[in-house]
Amino acid sequence: MNDTLFGKIIRREIPATIVYEDDEVLGFKDIAPQAPVHVLFIPKAVHVPTLNDLKTDQAALVGRLVLAAAEYARTEGFAENGYRVVMNCREDAGQTVYHIHLHLLAGATLGRFGAPGG
Repeated sequence: MNDTLFGKIIRREIPATIVYEDDEVLGFKDIAPQAPVHVLFIPKAVHVPTLNDLKTDQAALVGRLVLAAAEYARTEGFAENGYRVVMNCREDAGQTVYHIHLHLLAGATLGRFGAPGG
């Protein structure tokens, strides 16, 4: 049983502003947005706490999250201007809910991380 916050959102036990859904992925607005557009994409059927817990046969889950984010960006009209996708793993990276998820950030020029060229 996935009793994380995200598991409860999947089961509709707590409210969320859902903006994307298909058979495998749920996308909803982050409650503490870090950009004008901040949507979280999560796998619906499988609970994987962190990227460290992802098994080889589950790798397609991450691909589905990325494809869902790209589809949402195209549908909402900001794909051409650009967007960022981020996955945090564990405390030092800022993960607070232990159910893998992808952050999509867009709607403003975002700062660069690391070396020039992003």
